[in-house]
Amino acid sequence: MSGSGQFCSVARAHEAIGGRWTLLVVRELLCGSRRFNDIRRGIPRISRTMLSERLQELVHLGAVTRIAGEHGPEYELTEAGRDLMSLVGALGAWGQRWLPRHAEVEDLDLEPLFVDMQRRIRSEALPKDPLVVRFEIDGQHKPRFLLLRAREVSHCTQNPGFPEPICVRTSLSVLAAWWRGDVGFTEARRMGMNLEGPKELVRAFPDWFERYLFADIGPAIGR
Repeated sequence: MSGSGQFCSVARAHEAIGGRWTLLVVRELLCGSRRFNDIRRGIPRISRTMLSERLQELVHLGAVTRIAGEHGPEYELTEAGRDLMSLVGALGAWGQRWLPRHAEVEDLDLEPLFVDMQRRIRSEALPKDPLVVRFEIDGQHKPRFLLLRAREVSHCTQNPGFPEPICVRTSLSVLAAWWRGDVGFTEARRMGMNLEGPKELVRAFPDWFERYLFADIGPAIGR
């Protein structure tokens, strides 16, 4: 395949990492995913074949290295790959500031949202005893569960056997809008996010999360 024919490093870098999905794969690696299936959980619409190709391309570029892990192959960023953090961060900040945010009409997947929620738990703010938060999402046939305890945070499709004191009933669009920083927690509840459980846990719930990395970036004036 012919390139742009340009000497410019912007063009050369774009040819190397500007393909669809590539920077999302880098994002997942920057966020701590190492195994193939974990990376794909954060990008559920990428096919296994495409993910394999993108990882091979990043290995060929020297941005990722493939290593033998305890339970199979793992991938980690090299120095060149970690240097992409500023680029990924700049893209995230630009998108948060300048792109319209209307979660109610966006084509959203549930899985990446829960993957990010799992990553952004404030362990020091959790109750002493382990608990499970049950999520019932409008239009989703099966509830989702977040296991919250100091040593482990995970999301799953079945309660792993811990007390379930809080149930969150909401639409995906409202949950995404709160998580992304489009609306505050009080506004999200006015929009239909309903929490059921002991009052002290319901009040504490939003403080258990750091929320999305770019949630504090507001839209550009007049946007």
